[in-house]
Amino acid sequence: MDSNKNYVQFLGAAGTVTGSKYLFHIDGFHFLIDCGMFQGLRELRRRNWEDFPFPPKKINAVILTHGHLDHTGYLPRIVKQGYNNPVYCTQPTADLTEIILKDSAKLQEEDAEHANTKGYSKHKPAVPLYDTKDVEKTIPLLSPQEAEKFISLNENIKFRFRKNAHIPGATFIEMDIKGKRFVFSGDIGRPDDPMLVHRERPEKADILFTESTYGGKLHPRESTEDIIKAIIDKTIKKKGSLFVSSFAVDRAQDFMYVIWKLKKEGRMPDIPVYLDSPMGLEVSKVFLKYPEWLTLDKDVFEKVFEDTITVTSIKETYRLATDKRTKIIIAGSGMMNGGRILHYLEKQLGNPAATFILPGYQAEGTRGRQLSEGSQELKLHGKYFEVRADIEHIKTMSSHADQKELISWMSAIKNKPEKVFIVHGEPSSSDALRVKIQDTFDWSCRIPYHTEKVPLNFD
Repeated sequence: MDSNKNYVQFLGAAGTVTGSKYLFHIDGFHFLIDCGMFQGLRELRRRNWEDFPFPPKKINAVILTHGHLDHTGYLPRIVKQGYNNPVYCTQPTADLTEIILKDSAKLQEEDAEHANTKGYSKHKPAVPLYDTKDVEKTIPLLSPQEAEKFISLNENIKFRFRKNAHIPGATFIEMDIKGKRFVFSGDIGRPDDPMLVHRERPEKADILFTESTYGGKLHPRESTEDIIKAIIDKTIKKKGSLFVSSFAVDRAQDFMYVIWKLKKEGRMPDIPVYLDSPMGLEVSKVFLKYPEWLTLDKDVFEKVFEDTITVTSIKETYRLATDKRTKIIIAGSGMMNGGRILHYLEKQLGNPAATFILPGYQAEGTRGRQLSEGSQELKLHGKYFEVRADIEHIKTMSSHADQKELISWMSAIKNKPEKVFIVHGEPSSSDALRVKIQDTFDWSCRIPYHTEKVPLNFD
């Protein structure tokens, strides 16, 4: 397609649930909605290493829906390839993006060093996708903006952020381009999130981009507190420890709050609770910094934080991994593809008295997905470990809306959109949502494929 024409190219989260990137070309003006890293399956992760299909130095702006790695993690890579313009986001997203990118770079550097030392990488030498220096060049480009306030990119394009209760700072984007309203859902949160300000909904959309992570499923309606209490009781009875493989943003804080609440209500013993995630610690500080994004009182969250023992030293991680006393440890990462949870897996996965909790969505190709599907062994740092510990997958704590909640979110749209693009979902989920939208609203839906270019008509 001619670079002067108007079109969008789907460079991520098309036919998959990761790597969100949508590149727009509008009368010679070029911008990205989200700039995520691919995670999960090896064939997806390989895409991170491909050269960007459009010169990053020619991109005029990047706009982020929120701070998760699958929406921000590719930023240092395009900066490395020449991007040097604003990255628009909310203030909490700016803070979280800085934390997450620094952690990502550090983990990649450590993984490359470990692979070179142990010699299990096929690449000689193994190198990180980007390093800390690349992140340091990226952070100054972050341009925090207020929610609800329109920002002009040029005379034909303006946009605003609106809260959607996924994580602090998370939004959907309403954008006016040459008289048409584009809506980008980002990751849509739950209508009854226990900690975050309730989500808003769009009233108009000529072109709608909607996520479909749980487009074909309904979340269980059981009480999360009751589920966690039952798991804790079972673990205590076995005289073992509970290890929560948690996303550092939101899920770790949710677990901290639920456990604190159970203790406060006298529904569980006062066993020690550890947060073993340097990133989770920094993220918790962001929660305290932006109470306007929370429904939970700041004083309550401070008490939750005080009741949790924070682990900063890797030596303490090694000690806790072999400590036989009953305890609860919350450690990253949520899908077990990195972070300190790997040390606990190595030492405790073969222990029948131990229990591991998987929270929320587990992407294809991740260790969390393997365990949720009943794998009997797990590969860690080039070695295989037998699974003898109990594995519990809690599905009530997802920060993504299910099919019913997605339909409810878009039901506030009063007009009939010209186009609906269903993105950010595995094929079966996206197709299930497509059918549901068409049956419910009679809207024309399309599931784009990776790298597809779709013309945009403004006549």
